[in-house]
Amino acid sequence: MTHVQQRSEDHPAAAPPVVDMRLEVIVIPVSDAERAKEFYTRLGWRADADLTVSADFRVLQFTPHGSGASVIFGTGVSSALPGSAQGLHLVVSDVEVARHTLVGRGIEVSEVFHDTGGIFHHAGTRGQEVGPDPERRSYGSFASFEDPDGNGWVLQEVTTRLPGRVDPSTSFSSAGELAGALQRAATAHGEHEARTGAADPRWPDWYARYIVSEQAGEPLPS
Repeated sequence: MTHVQQRSEDHPAAAPPVVDMRLEVIVIPVSDAERAKEFYTRLGWRADADLTVSADFRVLQFTPHGSGASVIFGTGVSSALPGSAQGLHLVVSDVEVARHTLVGRGIEVSEVFHDTGGIFHHAGTRGQEVGPDPERRSYGSFASFEDPDGNGWVLQEVTTRLPGRVDPSTSFSSAGELAGALQRAATAHGEHEARTGAADPRWPDWYARYIVSEQAGEPLPS
């Protein structure tokens, strides 16, 4: 056994460090950059960039409201077939409100649906049932739409995160998302006061516990 081998056995290699890898950009294939620009502008997404380098290379970047990730499309930025991007999910706090907003912008959106399997959804339309999840469980209600090339987007309603899915620090990506959390907390607190039969003077503390617990996927106060 060599000296190097002995040192390796005496001092096992340290575990490799964990490196943050934030998904921030998704490239979607389109056939007409200008047509796609009009569509994603109509969605109300923020236009971050429109850079034309040459006749065969143009880069556009858009970011959905409240999102930490952006999409890039254009000319010469993807070798994939236009329309081949499918199952791109946009998480919303209220799928019916989100659908209504997009319809108001002239976007053709499916009816709200849930899956017969009770979790996520099958590919295509298999297993779809019209209407939100009967128990309005988080992660279980959807609506879908396509861009002009057929790239497929899905709205998914998420109100309560599963344990370990978010950082313990509570944050909201928009005023609307915070308003939704406050409304759910208010409804739950009203039920709490009805059960106890007394007004709760420390309701701000109760609201705070409810919202933080909901985001972290922990048991909700009752």
